[in-house]
Amino acid sequence: MLRFLLFLALNLLLSVSALAQDRLPQLCPATGIQTAAGGYPSGGIILTSFDRSALWVYDIGSGRRYPLPDTTPCGSNCRLSPDGRWITYFYNAINTYNRMRLNGTERVLISDYASDVDWWADGVFLIWTPGHDAYLQTEGSTEREYLNVSGVISMQPGGRFGLLVEQNGEGFKRALINTERRDLVGISDQRVELGEDRAYFNAQSWSPDGRWLAYVAPTIDADGGVTASEIYAIRPGDTAPAQWTHLADSYGLARINGIAVGELSWSPDSRHIAFWVMEMTGADPEGTVGNAVIHILDTNTGETTVYCGYATTEHTPNPPRLVWSPDSVHLAFGGNVPGDERGYLLLALDTSTGIFTELSEGIYPALGAPDVVVWGLPPG
Repeated sequence: MLRFLLFLALNLLLSVSALAQDRLPQLCPATGIQTAAGGYPSGGIILTSFDRSALWVYDIGSGRRYPLPDTTPCGSNCRLSPDGRWITYFYNAINTYNRMRLNGTERVLISDYASDVDWWADGVFLIWTPGHDAYLQTEGSTEREYLNVSGVISMQPGGRFGLLVEQNGEGFKRALINTERRDLVGISDQRVELGEDRAYFNAQSWSPDGRWLAYVAPTIDADGGVTASEIYAIRPGDTAPAQWTHLADSYGLARINGIAVGELSWSPDSRHIAFWVMEMTGADPEGTVGNAVIHILDTNTGETTVYCGYATTEHTPNPPRLVWSPDSVHLAFGGNVPGDERGYLLLALDTSTGIFTELSEGIYPALGAPDVVVWGLPPG
């Protein structure tokens, strides 16, 4: 009887411990990383780099890959159009920003004086100058509408709200403001304070439809130390943000993504956010960090799912960029599989099953990391 009671007590202890660790739902099929020999469920074109010379096409349907002439490797400054069929890119030979189809055809000049170019809406570009001015310009027009973006680091797609970062004593803080109203005498800029801007705890991104700004913020204890990292969100016009994740309940101290600011990855349908989570064993976000694992937040249900079929220790200063497929079901990224001697692979995650698939090998860290640039559609 004593042995039986001890057995029950041990199992109860293990069950409570497992419950504490597994509060988040998980998709962890025991299949290992699959190969795409028989094709892949989602097609399209992935742009990445297989050497340092150019931007490369990987055609999922055919498995063919080839470099795009007169291009250079690019990171997050190559922007996919809302319909997934165009990309902005920097033409290094003459220092201009152009757009082209994802297969490299139909190239058109956008600006000969810009530090970044994004789509503000269909047919309208948001152009940032080297002096950090910004203006809207309709495709095919030379007319410009300048925006008041002093201190603003990102603008709402299709709207006038911006994320402001400004000095706060020895540090920095963030706020959401209405850039259209900030210079009007006696008119509020609808400012909402979003807290401290702290490295490794400040990733952010607008939803593609412009309805939400999602951002990472730390929980700070009385001594100024970070105790958790969570995703919050706010809609333009709201008076306060909402907390969307509760990772501390499962992990305690954790880090979301890395030092790159704009790396929360929204699905094209503006429903899901993909990100990496790393448990931390101490307060140092660079030195006391465990494996990075993909998590996906469903913004409709509030549920966060863990995809534990792949983990990486290559997460500092940044984990691999996560890029959604046009159908908002799959993720692509560059990963170095533990125990595999082939280097960086082009991997895809089916978010409906949790299965990871190898699409290609030989991704090259041309800009320091083996990142996927975009996943879009061929000309149609």
